[in-house]
Amino acid sequence: LILIGGFVQLLAGFLAFRKYDHLGGASFLTFSALWSSYGATKVLCAAPVSGHLLDIGAGHTEGFTAGSVAFLVLNAFLIILASSFNVVLLCLTLAMELLTVCFLLFTLENLPLPFEIVVLSILSVICFYGATASLTNCMFGKDLLMMGPPLLTVQSSRKDREDPLPCVCPKSHLTSGLRTIAELLNTGAVCGVPTDTVYALAASCKHPQAIEKVYRIKDRPQEKPICIFISNLEQLRAAAPPISPLLWEFMENVYPGGIGCIIQKGEWLKKLGVGAGYSRVGTQDSIMIRVPDLTVLVHLIDMTGPLAITSANPSGEVDSTHHDMVISRLGHKLEGVLCDGESDEVVASTVVNCTKIDEKGGITIVREGCIPAGKVMQIFERVKNR
Repeated sequence: LILIGGFVQLLAGFLAFRKYDHLGGASFLTFSALWSSYGATKVLCAAPVSGHLLDIGAGHTEGFTAGSVAFLVLNAFLIILASSFNVVLLCLTLAMELLTVCFLLFTLENLPLPFEIVVLSILSVICFYGATASLTNCMFGKDLLMMGPPLLTVQSSRKDREDPLPCVCPKSHLTSGLRTIAELLNTGAVCGVPTDTVYALAASCKHPQAIEKVYRIKDRPQEKPICIFISNLEQLRAAAPPISPLLWEFMENVYPGGIGCIIQKGEWLKKLGVGAGYSRVGTQDSIMIRVPDLTVLVHLIDMTGPLAITSANPSGEVDSTHHDMVISRLGHKLEGVLCDGESDEVVASTVVNCTKIDEKGGITIVREGCIPAGKVMQIFERVKNR
């Protein structure tokens, strides 16, 4: 029984550590040591007929007494910590404290038998109920057997209570989070979203008033055009824009990725799904289109249609490379921010003017960003020669 009890406690501690429950692991390892020490001492000192197997008589009790006191002190800390978890764990640590008292009285040869029986009975009932409740709740995924609420709770800081997030901020890895942002965009909201470069402000191309709001949020000059993001090149093929084979080949080599291509604007944009926002994206004659290399953003665009995109920072300031930067700088002006942690890049995309790609001048670099201009030109020359 001693070996079985100690092994069970040791196993429970090991499993708790595997689940990153450090309090539970430390508690059960302590309980295993206490149980084994108490049980082994009782057996070795038991002498119903003749002699002791282990002599703890006068002059030999100091070590056992010191060990008992050490267990008392250590378990006292576990009691305080257990009170912040649940009632069952608290009762278990209290019962173990009583068992430690039994151990101490035994080493002093002053342990009343009725007291020991009561303590062991209480401990057995608590252990049986705790094990049954934990197993049942884990199997069925709900609290069928109550473990009790924590008696001590940590109060949130005053700052946390007084400063809630200024907008909806779901996590990007959750489907529900992606749907939340998509629903906001589809109703005309402006949201912060991650891209394969830096964070951006997004508005649905179906809502021109949302695109206008982007300009106000950023204090962006009206003469600066806003680009659009699509989820894949096949969407562009379906819209059938008047694009030369050379431009198609070039875009196939740069999409998806951190290069945006400026091409001729036309009514084909409405087939692409731009809709009422036609006049608010790009310039009168041209539009920059990019296919991002970020799965979560591609899925979002599939749910909303093309998005009007610009970097998520006040005009003239550095780009936002983490969702916390977007929230702190512009969150009070946005309806939502899709939180995706650190951005993949620290600068925006590279912008290439492809409106005269079939002429002698070829392409020109409008803005050098995360993709070096030299690499862009290498891609173009390779495509052109082929």
